[in-house]
Amino acid sequence: MTATTTDRDHTGDSTGPALPAPRGPLSAGLLAALAAPRMAQSALPDAGEAATADPYGEDLHLALYTLYELHYRGFAGVSDDREWDPALMPLRHALEQRFLGALRTDVPSGRGAGEVFDELLVEPADHRGSVAHHLEHEGELWQLKEYAALRSLYHLKEADPHVWVIPRLSGRAKAGMAAIEYDEFGAGRAENVHARLFADLMADLGLETRYGHYLDEAPAPALAVVNVMTLFGLHRALRGALVGHFACVEVTSSPGSRRLAEAMRRTGAGPAAERFYTEHVEADAVHEQVVRREVIAGLLADEPHLEADVAFGAEATVYLEDQLSAHLLKAWGAGQSTLREGCRNSAV
Repeated sequence: MTATTTDRDHTGDSTGPALPAPRGPLSAGLLAALAAPRMAQSALPDAGEAATADPYGEDLHLALYTLYELHYRGFAGVSDDREWDPALMPLRHALEQRFLGALRTDVPSGRGAGEVFDELLVEPADHRGSVAHHLEHEGELWQLKEYAALRSLYHLKEADPHVWVIPRLSGRAKAGMAAIEYDEFGAGRAENVHARLFADLMADLGLETRYGHYLDEAPAPALAVVNVMTLFGLHRALRGALVGHFACVEVTSSPGSRRLAEAMRRTGAGPAAERFYTEHVEADAVHEQVVRREVIAGLLADEPHLEADVAFGAEATVYLEDQLSAHLLKAWGAGQSTLREGCRNSAV
């Protein structure tokens, strides 16, 4: 495997990644419209087409991811003012409603936030569905590379989707959330920004570190876990779900990070690869306390009617992560790549 590593910190890249390849009629129409001048919108798919799309499928999630990426770094050749292009909003809304509707149908409901998080604090005795457990004990270096490539779609913008909720909180919840995010962004030191640390991890693994580089390789389950946090983050009405999602990630991070750090040590992935996860073992153990005692408790003290949304955000996160885990473990169990057929980069 040939490394194609470039500069490890791409936070200043103003051009954005290239537009991805389409995966169906929704994404094909959208990508054609984005590649065309703003006034040439004839290729843009009708929003009604989203109503029958697979809510967890490749086409819908690539289209939604592409629209959401306009709020982050954008794409090379696509004007920055397309971020809030009114012509794109009906399609984005339809895609969101299709995805969110499926989650509300498929995700367990009726439990309180306390019950949900009490369960998350207990590491399951059965590890058969755990990617981190597999990588710790049996994972091969090529599997770690694939895992890092897929996770790069979030980790190279780690914590960014969660910042959107801060203006929508107050008091204890706002202060707690800001404190955690300060740590995520390196506590004032650019070299310790978690997105930078993940780029260093990728470099140790011989992966390309450019932002968005592995989008074409990422299957729908990998896109969905990123899309859901952007969905929750962009909508003030879903602020409770965003807090639930964020809390779920922080509560469950330390045990998984400990296992992944051991996987990096066992396979000789490199010191930067190991450091990313050891950093999260310690940091997220502290964050777990802050997020439960200050962010969740503070939010529900101010807005108790959001408890069901907090629980939903956590349950939806678990549901989508389980789908991604099943995809990874099924492919690896058969000795196959988890990356999309025909789009596998030679560096992985």
